[in-house]
Amino acid sequence: MRILIVTDAWDPQVNGVVRTLKSIIRECESLGHDIHVVEPTQFRNIPCPTYPEIRLALSPSHNIEEALKHFAPDAIHISTEGPLGWSARRICMKRGLPFTTSYHTRFPEYVHARSRIPLPMSYAIMRLFHAPSRGVMVATPNIRRDLEARGFHNLRDWTRGVDLELFHPDRKPALALEGPVYLYVGRIAVEKNISAFLECDLPGTKLLVGDGPQREELEARYPDALFVGAKYGEDLAAHYAAGDVFVFPSKTDTFGLVMLEAMATGLPVAAYPVAGPQDVVGDSQAGVLHENLQTAALEALTISPETAHAHAMTYSWKASAEQFLHHLHAHATRDLPSLPHENLPDPAIV
Repeated sequence: MRILIVTDAWDPQVNGVVRTLKSIIRECESLGHDIHVVEPTQFRNIPCPTYPEIRLALSPSHNIEEALKHFAPDAIHISTEGPLGWSARRICMKRGLPFTTSYHTRFPEYVHARSRIPLPMSYAIMRLFHAPSRGVMVATPNIRRDLEARGFHNLRDWTRGVDLELFHPDRKPALALEGPVYLYVGRIAVEKNISAFLECDLPGTKLLVGDGPQREELEARYPDALFVGAKYGEDLAAHYAAGDVFVFPSKTDTFGLVMLEAMATGLPVAAYPVAGPQDVVGDSQAGVLHENLQTAALEALTISPETAHAHAMTYSWKASAEQFLHHLHAHATRDLPSLPHENLPDPAIV
């Protein structure tokens, strides 16, 4: 199957959306599927206000039309609700082409945290975006129930996986720190609620891996915490190995892929009992979910690395890719005009 994926989230961004898409693409290609990605760096683009590493494509419609013409996809998946997503949605609706979408991020909550725009207004825009989708893919049952209650339709389950070859308990730690080490990995941004973690009275070391617009502020406010910036690949895995407990303070994430990576490394999770942790950790005994994050972090120290790792092994990117492909097969663009499968030219800079 020839699959066109349109996404506003791509390199150089470091987040769960990008890691999910790259993992799914790798698995789908290993199964013989042909995938073309339309992403912001293929266009003239500008930095997103307050998120300069996120690039916003300008005037993308022409190139999306060219991708449809030259790649002739069997299925179209619109991954994000940014400029590329809205352009692809409009073109598909104009041409009568079925497409699927995914709901990766609680975008209304993120906007509200930064601008105080009312949640009902943002959710109305999200409903409008996803309404024509033949299948809105969501990561967890809790997110599905929440979106159903907010008037979303055509929701489809799409779980996540973890790279067990990269993240495992036998890896040598990147750092030798005073223990116990409480680790956070992710964006350093207000919507991640990191200050709730940094305000906990915990023995040992608080280690934060990642970058973002709130890093400078939090480093100044919490000088005892160790901020080491964004890490990648083997280096990232080695930083996971430096921890004893993984602390996940976010209350807005739809999944929390970093929790799986931590558990695969043998780190139990400490988190709030909210969507994301409730689905990823649940009653697995691989972590502690508590309204008091400090209590959760201290209690998680009693959980063995073997228990955390065993739970992570129940997830796989292969199963995630099979779910993704199933939803695409159900709504393939079989009515696309029959066009020769030309090699895609380098996207024009508009």
